[in-house]
Formats: sequence, structure tokens, C-alpha cells
Amino acid sequence: MDKKRSFGVRAMESFLRLHARLPLGYHYAWGRFITWLVRDVFRYRNDVVLTNVARSFPDKDYDAIKDIYKQFYVHFGELFAEAVWFSGCRGEKGRQKLIRQNICQIDNIDEFNAFYDRSSSVMLLNSHAGNWELMGGVGQYDNLAPGKRTWTDKEVVVLYRALSSQFWDQVMADGRCAPVSDLDFEGYVEGSAILRYAISHRKEKKLYIFNTDQYPYWQAGRFSVGEFLHQDTLAMGGGASIACKMGMSVAYIRWYRTERGHYRLTFVPLVENASETTPEELMKLYYKHLEEDIQAQPWNYLWTHKRWRKQ
Repeated sequence: MDKKRSFGVRAMESFLRLHARLPLGYHYAWGRFITWLVRDVFRYRNDVVLTNVARSFPDKDYDAIKDIYKQFYVHFGELFAEAVWFSGCRGEKGRQKLIRQNICQIDNIDEFNAFYDRSSSVMLLNSHAGNWELMGGVGQYDNLAPGKRTWTDKEVVVLYRALSSQFWDQVMADGRCAPVSDLDFEGYVEGSAILRYAISHRKEKKLYIFNTDQYPYWQAGRFSVGEFLHQDTLAMGGGASIACKMGMSVAYIRWYRTERGHYRLTFVPLVENASETTPEELMKLYYKHLEEDIQAQPWNYLWTHKRWRKQ
């Protein structure tokens, strides 16, 4: 977050900040244009999406598969629209804009508050369902104002994987945590540094947010979780392994889109002390919940990822 920014990065950030001030409905109009470009012009990973969906829903006919495919790309364009709009939610005015929009609401905040209060630290296992890019504002949504949540913004740690392009990596970093950018937020941590960060902050209570559903690229720390969406699946240890080593509590983040521009989040407790279980068992629980969510809203997931490679 504190990397020195080039002129090009600063210029792009300034352009996006100005653009982001426009109403969310305007951004959704651009989202439709992005859908058309990505799906119909550039045909970005069309074959990957169709293959992933068809193999995940073997009981559905061609028309149903094609419908999920089309709905997904509409959702894909809207993810970009929401992320750009979100990057403009800065300072107190920006946080008030988040509240007015009511884009995300956690529906079991009292239950999760009690879960968090009992824990030394909590690992929230997130996925690429819903709009994961909005988690940088997790403490700023309408029912999470100070007094309604028992954690502070300084306790939140958002994990990310660095992009190959340093330019876009810095631009994305600027937008992902926009609602807390004026609050001395220091919890935006690159994935390769998370174990070192967790150890150095082990005496501090933290709320870690970790996306953990993608293909595990490294041999170390990966294992089979059996079938996920009718396919043999390898999982990355990542957040689950850290939680087990450090005795954290673990919860799963359930995303459900109620309508365009509105998501309902549920923090589902998995274990209160991960040292009493294994990363494998935790990830099996995680994928069980994720599969249920994808079955409920098949288009509300990132199907462009090459999730199932040769094992």
C-alpha cells in the first residue's frame, strides 16, 4: 500500500476517482458494455466458462447451461461496475454513500459479534462468489456502524494476490480499501507475506479475510478435498493452515445477491479453535458451503478461472 507510485499510476487513480463519483446506475450501464466486449467481442475465456459450468451441472441441459453462461457474463460486467464505484467511496462522505446504497449487509451480525468476542483472532474464508472486491469496506456497511460491530477497522486484514502488472496491482490496491483509506488502514497484505504478518501480530486480535477457492499453483500445502461440483478438486491450505497453526476461529463468508446492487452476507462459523482440527477438514467444510451457494445462484461465481486443471 505504501509503494512509491509512478506518474501513470497516479494519473489512472485520479481518473478512476473522478469517474467513481458518478451514480452506481451509470456504472451498471458501462457494465453492460463491458459484458458485450468481454463475452461477444473478445470472447474472453468463453470456452473455459462453458466447460466449467457444464461439468459442474451435469444434470442440466444445453439451454440451462447457456443461460447460466449468459447470466454470468452480465454479472462479470457488473462486478467491474461495482468495483469502480466502490473505489470512489472515500472519507466520511464515501462511507455515508455506502450506507445509503446498502450494497452489502451482514444478516447475522449479533451472532458473529459473539463469535468474534470469544476468539483470539478470526480467519474469514472468502470465495469468488458475489463481489469479493467489496470486502475492503467490511466494517463500513449500513448495519456495521461503530456500536453495531465489536471489531475495529484496524483489526481487519484483507489478503490479496499481487497482479503480474505492477501498474494495475497498485491501481487495484488503491480502490479495494477506499472506504478506510483515510483511517490509517494498514491491513492490506500480499498473500506471500501473510504467515510472517500473522506471526508478528500473533498477540493482537485480528479479523483476516482470505480468498481460498482458486487452483493451488504450488505443490506445498495443497491437498484433495474430494468432489466439489462433481469434480475431483485440489485445495490450497493457505488461510486454513495458518488458522490451525495459530488456533484461530474460522468462519465462511456466504454471498447471496438479493437484487442488482445489493448483497446479503452471512458469516457462517466453522470452528472456534482451528488447532483442534486439520486444514483438510476445514477446507472440506468450506467447499461444502460454497457448493451449496453456487447451486443456489450458479451465475454468481467466477467461472472464468481455470479451477480444475490436471491434478
